[in-house]
Amino acid sequence: MVPNWIEQRAALTPNRVALTYKEDRWTFLQLANRSKEYAQQLKNQGVQTGDRVAIYGQSSSQLVMVIFACMQLQVEMVMLNLRLSKRELSYQIEDAQVKKIIVQDELMKQLPEVDVEFVQFSTIQQVCEMAVPVNSWRKDSTMTIMYTSGTTSKPKGVRQTVQNHLASATSSLYNTGLIEDEAWICTMPIFHISGFSMLCKSILHGVRIDLYEKFDEEKVVAQLIEGSATRMSVVAVMLEKILSHLEAIDAKVSPRFQLALAGGGPIPKAYLQRAAALHLKVAQTYGMTETSSQTATLSNEDALRKIGSAGKALMFNEIKIEGTSEPFVHGEICIRGDHVTPGYIGQHAHLPTTVDDWLHTGDVGYLDDEGYLFVADRRSDLIISGGENIYPAEIESVLSSHEAVEAVGVCGLPDEKWGQCPAAFVLLKKEVSEDVLRAFCEENLAKYKVPKTIHFVDELPRNGAGKMMRRKLHELL
Repeated sequence: MVPNWIEQRAALTPNRVALTYKEDRWTFLQLANRSKEYAQQLKNQGVQTGDRVAIYGQSSSQLVMVIFACMQLQVEMVMLNLRLSKRELSYQIEDAQVKKIIVQDELMKQLPEVDVEFVQFSTIQQVCEMAVPVNSWRKDSTMTIMYTSGTTSKPKGVRQTVQNHLASATSSLYNTGLIEDEAWICTMPIFHISGFSMLCKSILHGVRIDLYEKFDEEKVVAQLIEGSATRMSVVAVMLEKILSHLEAIDAKVSPRFQLALAGGGPIPKAYLQRAAALHLKVAQTYGMTETSSQTATLSNEDALRKIGSAGKALMFNEIKIEGTSEPFVHGEICIRGDHVTPGYIGQHAHLPTTVDDWLHTGDVGYLDDEGYLFVADRRSDLIISGGENIYPAEIESVLSSHEAVEAVGVCGLPDEKWGQCPAAFVLLKKEVSEDVLRAFCEENLAKYKVPKTIHFVDELPRNGAGKMMRRKLHELL
């Protein structure tokens, strides 16, 4: 058991600013009290400790208070991705078997019709008495559930426990330390592990979160120049926009800003060099939904000496390369630590997450002679577009269901803006236009998963056993 984080933080630093959003700000005590009011309203709507609910809302102060209310009740939260199609949302809602869906009023029309009761934000914003919070949390209790695509077309619901989030925040603190008036810029969606992990760090470390509804490079750059925040998380496309804006206005980052953690895929070497010239400290990271955010991080002092590396395992985390102890030998990356998920839910609940305590990531990489991790491939076929993970099998499954499609292969092609974008290679059984297939994808996939290009081909590359070789698809161009 561990003490209720929110209540303990409010007792330790009640008057410290915890959250800013647009022009408003809240202290830890104000957030704790408001979250207990929200918790009582949730109880009035039939939500009880141990229930599983889905949450669907844009990053905002309202969403933070809804999340904190669920934490006060120790409710399992299924974080729904706003970028998913109704078809994808329907699958996750049904697979998770949630009791309620807590939804931002303005987003109701984006949700599918499902046999689950909706609770709108406006219903629980009404001021009422405060709920009595759960004083102690079980470490093995599931706090969040986030879906991540697997090697099949069906995403897996990953459990993240109180212990997982606690371990992740603790190892991060040992890596970065704290300075006076610490503050994180949060432009990552809270439904992502990177965004949610910042909320956990805020409570556990007692630091302020400057929350953005969406990424705004002009406002972020203004904060970097004035030094009003100390850290943030970025993906490559965000970092490039920040760098371009700094260069355009001929400005450099304040020495008060400590670090930008860069994840969601490899960061181009040129970005790191440009960042160094602008006094922007960047640390590359490696992590996944199954590890509740970071597992390894490259220290800033090694950023240029070890360009391309994701650094070393953070304190209490372990990394090994399956089948070898020799440096520079490629193999599957395996991870061990208290931050690793204990399991999945729904139709994948039977799948083990570890073998002999090690999480087999499916990612290929190596450790150099100093123990620095280099990720060669984030799974052999994974496409990383603007920090989003896209699995070809999921797109192939949708396109294959179209009546005009005989077979399809999907791979990632280089893209200047997003790093990679999915491209589809389609073998037809009857005539159909590219526009029709793209519209079909848009109906059934999140926007970022829709192929940027669709190519009609006479055959797909296969091996002797008839298995399609995705790595050969780009040669068809």
